[in-house]
Amino acid sequence: MAYAELNGIRIGYEDEGTGPALVLVHGHPFDRSMWEPQRAEFSRDFRVIAADLRGYGESSVVPGRTPLDVFAADVLALVDHLGIEEFVLGGLSMGGQIVMDGYRQYGPRIRGLVLADTFPAAETEEGRAGRRATADRLVREGLKPYAEEVLYKMVAPHADPAVADHVLRMMTGTDPEGAAAALRGRAERPDYRALLTQVECPALVVVGREDEYTPVADAEAMHAALPQSTLCVVEGAAHMPNLEKPAEFNAALRTFLASLG
Repeated sequence: MAYAELNGIRIGYEDEGTGPALVLVHGHPFDRSMWEPQRAEFSRDFRVIAADLRGYGESSVVPGRTPLDVFAADVLALVDHLGIEEFVLGGLSMGGQIVMDGYRQYGPRIRGLVLADTFPAAETEEGRAGRRATADRLVREGLKPYAEEVLYKMVAPHADPAVADHVLRMMTGTDPEGAAAALRGRAERPDYRALLTQVECPALVVVGREDEYTPVADAEAMHAALPQSTLCVVEGAAHMPNLEKPAEFNAALRTFLASLG
């Protein structure tokens, strides 16, 4: 565990292993520990970086509104701090949208993209209202009621109980102000669909077969839009296949990383 003071905040992160850099961005409302199965697997061959986003885990909480471009700029500040020039950038759900914005900001430095259980479209009017209402609810009630309500959409109802417990701990441990700021920012996110058609590096698109938040059809659309992409549908997983089915997720990621040379 390490900390860095960057962009006016403290960022908590893990930096493990040596070799080509793999930077992993967690989703909402989680923290860097969601990538533990990948850190354990890939730090043997790669330099794996997993940080807590601002507002989450052990990073600074900044109330208000945090747009995706701010999260993506924090990622760049960290890799610059660590002296990393080129890297593979991967993210799940909101983390995947941060990855897309990262490509928009500093695409030439990215060797490959990993987009897991995410989608590129801008929010609808209904969706914007829903995210803002949820943000207000989290500040008012805390994370526990929301976390218990959505747990078995984040992971499949038949998921390993230890995985479900880990996911619940991450959600209930998140600061309400940090989570609310991210939701307000996501409500106003841009549309990344045109950007995907211009991506010049290879990409891996992964989705859980049972994901209700980002269905397989969303992953198929991203796969079709990206000029150089591979699609992996993980059977028996919902929104977090990297935790629910780590062997399958890791196998797809290892094949992808090997293809980059």
